[in-house]
Amino acid sequence: MQRTKTSFSVGKERVQRFFRFAAAGLVALGATLAPQNGRAQAEDLWPEKEALTLGFIKLTDMAPLAIAYEKGFFEDEGLYVTLEAQANWKVLLDRVISGELDGAHMLAGQPLGATIGFGTQANIVTAFSMDLNGNGITVSNEVWQAMKQHLPLDADGKPVHPIKADYLKPVIDAYRAEGKPFKMGMVFPVSTHNYELRYWLAAGGIKPGYYSADNISGQIDADVLLSVTPPPQMPATMEAGTIYGYCVGEPWNQQAVFKGIGVPVVTDYEIWKNNPEKVFGVSEEWAKKYPNTHLAVVKALIRAAIWLDENNNANRAEAVKILSRPAYVGADADVIANSMTGTFEYEKGDKRDVPDFNVFFRYNATYPFYSDAVWYLTQMRRWGQIIEAKPDGWYADIAKQVYRPDVYLKAAKLLVEEGKAKAEDFPWDSDGYRAPQTHFIDNITFDGHTPNAYLRQFPIGLKDDVPTARAGTE
Repeated sequence: MQRTKTSFSVGKERVQRFFRFAAAGLVALGATLAPQNGRAQAEDLWPEKEALTLGFIKLTDMAPLAIAYEKGFFEDEGLYVTLEAQANWKVLLDRVISGELDGAHMLAGQPLGATIGFGTQANIVTAFSMDLNGNGITVSNEVWQAMKQHLPLDADGKPVHPIKADYLKPVIDAYRAEGKPFKMGMVFPVSTHNYELRYWLAAGGIKPGYYSADNISGQIDADVLLSVTPPPQMPATMEAGTIYGYCVGEPWNQQAVFKGIGVPVVTDYEIWKNNPEKVFGVSEEWAKKYPNTHLAVVKALIRAAIWLDENNNANRAEAVKILSRPAYVGADADVIANSMTGTFEYEKGDKRDVPDFNVFFRYNATYPFYSDAVWYLTQMRRWGQIIEAKPDGWYADIAKQVYRPDVYLKAAKLLVEEGKAKAEDFPWDSDGYRAPQTHFIDNITFDGHTPNAYLRQFPIGLKDDVPTARAGTE
């Protein structure tokens, strides 16, 4: 595993931290002896555990962790943090569960999938949503050329966006006629990428396959065979011809453009505008054992998110340089900058302004909305990862078990009191549900309060008690 600091620099930091903590102790002692002024005493919220190891996958949306580290926000909260890149999402989750990692950058579906027992049974919670948007769907050059002949063009001769999966359907039909199964990659069964890719395909009348109790391939009755590939390996896997396209986070879509091996056809911003992407997850046991530490981590991450978006993304160029380091994402700065600085390149030379491709703080991006959890749970049910129909109340109960806006708002309140955040930037009075969302590629409205009514709107997918074998046939 790669660490962000050498042993020499770590030793130096420990010495420096010893004197900082000693000084902080004297300040705290002085505060204890001083007259009470109604403010919470610093020592009451001092982290129970100061040395932490946090995991991440090499994607640009791990940025809040890198920035909290590099800008000293973790240290400001009394935390000594080591960041470790993990081999894949399963290893990352397993290490959080085992306690080898104190917490990690996670797929939004991972805490939910673990809690309901899909794949791995463990109680994981999140009090911080790491970002909005940030993914794309890329196809090989061969597939793109076949799609392109069906696409409408604008006055400049460029494809009209968003590009729907309707234009991929004849290509898939042609492959099947030749006896070639059409294969695409996503990063994990409960990943946002899996659900976004499935959503896009189904919106174009393409069946992405189902899961069942005795078949967890996700390929039952599928027009397209989806399989797991770790994010950094996506471009090479497609170049080798193992898959014909994939859904992944940045910089691995833009990497295909730079290498000249594929074309991103749609972003998740176009599939579901301002969708929640990653979260910071910890085990429920860890959160209960170290509540002050958890609070401190969330405070540092909120500050990092603010820094990433403040002054109209003025800090993004610096963030790109940080993320390009081998210890973090390790891709060329030019590749990372292509999306992190408000643009996105589709076909080579077709670079378009997408100012909200990566959002880290605005639009309440960091708040853990219950409705976000409910959406992921509806997709788990839609594709058979949740085997049986559940009442609306079940979705709400699981969301409240996993998502912790109470911890988030406590951290935000402290930052506001310390002058490190603005009160108007936080949804203090939210019931945890976003207003009904309409910005989906298929124009279907999502209301987190009524998940079963939402599922009934889809022509392809499980709903009510429809068995997998009959899904999408009625």
